[in-house]
Amino acid sequence: MDAIALSLLNDYLYCPRRAALKIVEGWRQANAHTNRGDIVHEHSDLPGYEVVEGVTLLRALPVWSDRLGLNGKCDIVERHPDGRLLPVEFKLGKRRQWDNDDVQLCAQALCLEEMFGCVVEQGAVFHADSKRRREVVFTEQLRRATEAAVTAVHEMMETGAIPRAIYKEACEECSLFHVCLPKATEDERRAARLAKSLFET
Repeated sequence: MDAIALSLLNDYLYCPRRAALKIVEGWRQANAHTNRGDIVHEHSDLPGYEVVEGVTLLRALPVWSDRLGLNGKCDIVERHPDGRLLPVEFKLGKRRQWDNDDVQLCAQALCLEEMFGCVVEQGAVFHADSKRRREVVFTEQLRRATEAAVTAVHEMMETGAIPRAIYKEACEECSLFHVCLPKATEDERRAARLAKSLFET
């Protein structure tokens, strides 16, 4: 089983078609949002560690799970004096709860549990715009949702299927908007007419 990147779980739950365009066709594009994300991650993407008030902060820690077929890295893993590990994910925007962010964070926890043979009970998402931290508890429900998303992304990788576009306002902010063309391809009949017009002289 080929490993999938942790970030693809976030993509998949945000939009399955976005994940498929990355997995199946290899599309990668940048926009203002992805560039801002790079800036937010600039410090945490530098491997290393520091100790703050007795807590060791491990930056850009590579993680993986052979059981789930996952790999990637954690922005920050806090190692507390009592041995607890707590992954922290950096995100743009104000403090809000998004299922895709929580699933990505939970997947990091599942990797850490497999790697270190411990239980990771919670993590946190740091929201850059509001500079606020949101704690996330890894409940059984969230763990099941995470494993279901992992299974779905693996199936997408194996079948090579690309879901039909469904336009929504959030599409305008997607870095693959001009590749996906959701307004043009959402309706199959319109997509067929547009495709046909490409070859008309």
